[in-house]
Amino acid sequence: MSTVAVQEARQYGEHATACAGCAHCGQTGHRRAVAAFLARRDELAAGHGVPAAVAHSPVAARQWVSDELAQSARAVAVHGREAGVAWFDRVRRGGLAAVWGAVVVLLLGQALTAVGGGWTGARTAGLCTALVLAALLSAAAHAHRSRGGLLAPLIGEDNRLSTSRAVAASWLLLLGYALVFLAFLSPGAGAFGLARGAGLLTVLALVSAVTVTARLVVAAGIASRRLQKVRADRPRAADLLCDDSGRAALADVQYVLVSGSVLVLTAVALAHDPAGLPGVPWSLVLLVGVSAVWHLAAKYTEGVRPTIHSVVRSREAGDLDAPIRTGDDIEIRGCGFVPPGAGAPDPLTRLVVRIGPVHAHVPLVPVPGGFANPTDAALTVPLPADVEPGRVEVSVVTAAGVETNRVTIDVVD
Repeated sequence: MSTVAVQEARQYGEHATACAGCAHCGQTGHRRAVAAFLARRDELAAGHGVPAAVAHSPVAARQWVSDELAQSARAVAVHGREAGVAWFDRVRRGGLAAVWGAVVVLLLGQALTAVGGGWTGARTAGLCTALVLAALLSAAAHAHRSRGGLLAPLIGEDNRLSTSRAVAASWLLLLGYALVFLAFLSPGAGAFGLARGAGLLTVLALVSAVTVTARLVVAAGIASRRLQKVRADRPRAADLLCDDSGRAALADVQYVLVSGSVLVLTAVALAHDPAGLPGVPWSLVLLVGVSAVWHLAAKYTEGVRPTIHSVVRSREAGDLDAPIRTGDDIEIRGCGFVPPGAGAPDPLTRLVVRIGPVHAHVPLVPVPGGFANPTDAALTVPLPADVEPGRVEVSVVTAAGVETNRVTIDVVD
């Protein structure tokens, strides 16, 4: 049954490739490819579906299983990219709908509240401001339509949503709305209550500095090979609160929570007293500053450089203790072999072990629900026949392209 699913996914891929921009085809093709891969993985993990020609040899069977899963993983990755293109188009249209929907809601709200108190200049200024910002945002979304429209400035180089960019963009949007609103409300005024808005400007400066500093910290971590970045198939809303592996990150959660709460209070203050820029109490400015420092400190300390601690001969049950010989399996122990975000099947297939002059791809060993090999702390590869006896250096190249330290082993005849 799983073999039929694999064949169906491959046949469907021809149609999905022809119309990769179609949201329905991209999503359906990706779901079918994922379902086919999971079914195939569990089937092979149970020992079914291995051809009789290689079933007699454990080494050949393992290699055949790994190649079969690698081929299916590449199909899943192709469909994932197609689904990402469709997702960007859907997000662009959804963002525009949300912007203009907010304008309509504002108009209805102002019309309802004006029944008793009458229409005021502040209501006119608010509506004109919303129309101007909606037009500007629509133009920006059209210019970046291939990257998700309004979402484009929030996406980092790793194709994930950036928490620091999202927070800074929110404050910038609030300040832009306040300035345009005051310009419509009091065209002749020049100060806009800048003295009262010192706290708001300070918070904007803080979150802007966090955005720039966070990018520099990440770039420095990648340059020093301490931080590994694997490109995501597409951005997800969870990126704002989670790390690259999808686990909730406390530093990101608190930064979004604190900044969002202060932002809401500032917006309420603007609505309550629209005569000038909303004032942000210095105690809240200090709170945002502490939250920003926490966020940056977490960025600076995240990541671990992939390192080999030891290389040993992999011993099966019943085997005698012996030195490493050509054809034996070697187990490489260490850390950082599977960086965050590289746990999907396709990145795992890009894991390579350099053994002397030979590059050996790490075989995928399926188990129900996942893979037994490779893991972040250990991986097992067979010693290729082309490796000459003697002292040989071993290193690992991760899916992020980072090479570990080199460990020397002795290979005997």
